[in-house]
Amino acid sequence: MFYHIVLMSFTSEANAAFFDKVEHYVRRVRAECDGLVTYAMAQNGASRSDGLTHGVVATFRSSQAHDAYQVSPAHVEMKTYMSPFISRIVVLDTEVAA
Repeated sequence: MFYHIVLMSFTSEANAAFFDKVEHYVRRVRAECDGLVTYAMAQNGASRSDGLTHGVVATFRSSQAHDAYQVSPAHVEMKTYMSPFISRIVVLDTEVAA
């Protein structure tokens, strides 16, 4: 299983309309990306979040499926839309044996 975890904080311009559009992209990613097992965008409820308020938590069947997701139209459009609103980002990509 391949894990892709992205923790983010956003600028003050990231309002409800921003998060609605992000959810649209989340649905597109789920529908369009082969090899995806789980994909969610959520608020970070951790008391030790260090200001990283939201995260994408995704699992893929393989690192190859993750690589294909990275260049998929849905993900590229999502990143392009979100980038101006992201003030900080941390990414973990790792393969974990079953």
